[in-house]
Amino acid sequence: MLYAIGHEHETVAHPMSSRRLLLKGHGRIALPTAVFAIFLAYSLISRAEENIAGRWEGSAQIPEGEIKLVVDLAQDPNGAWVGSITLPGFGVKGFPLGDIAVKDSEVTFAIKNERGLQGSFKGHLNTDGMLVGDFVQAGNTATFILTKIGPPQVELPPHSTAVTKELEGEWKGEYQLFGYVRHVTLKLSNSKPDTATAELVIVGKKTTNLPVDLIRQEGDMVTVDSHAMSMGYEGRLTKGEIKGALNQGGLEVPLIFRRAK
Repeated sequence: MLYAIGHEHETVAHPMSSRRLLLKGHGRIALPTAVFAIFLAYSLISRAEENIAGRWEGSAQIPEGEIKLVVDLAQDPNGAWVGSITLPGFGVKGFPLGDIAVKDSEVTFAIKNERGLQGSFKGHLNTDGMLVGDFVQAGNTATFILTKIGPPQVELPPHSTAVTKELEGEWKGEYQLFGYVRHVTLKLSNSKPDTATAELVIVGKKTTNLPVDLIRQEGDMVTVDSHAMSMGYEGRLTKGEIKGALNQGGLEVPLIFRRAK
């Protein structure tokens, strides 16, 4: 038995009769064929998304030349996308990606950095298996081309640790850069039993209070990072001093901290 729906040439078979669909202009489509088509389409979409996971290497073309890129994209155990980017020319390694979205063979992600590294990427897999698209920064657009070179090596940001009593407190140091002396104050404290916080202030021509998002102590080594400002410090506690180096955008200068008096 057939029940008419809408136009006279458009009918749907009752479930108890023939398992076929009759639509105007399309003839009959057997249900197993339709199910297979849906399954095939889903499989292709899943495979495209799986193909986006990996380590991608290439460059973005700008008028001044090119920007080398290494992008890692992967899914965590819950299926959420995570990623990191390395920009060798900027001294940026394993910077976390944000706003990652993957749909079929298309992907978008962004980098957000207060030191001029804000930008968004929108790309897709082409027929050669390369990830191509546009990198947009400050209203400017550059074409990027990336080639997969292996499995993803996403560098998830490490978590802060607590610091020992020997490191807690206020430290002062100074360094020279481009002929100017910068005075640095570092304050370390344990906000929680297992997590430290830090204040890092640099005074030169102006005063800069750096947002610190990572403090780690491993043995006598301490690391203080401000990813938003592309700055970091790594030093060793020895004989009442922290001897190390400050890294800013690939530029490294020696810096020794001593207890504030």
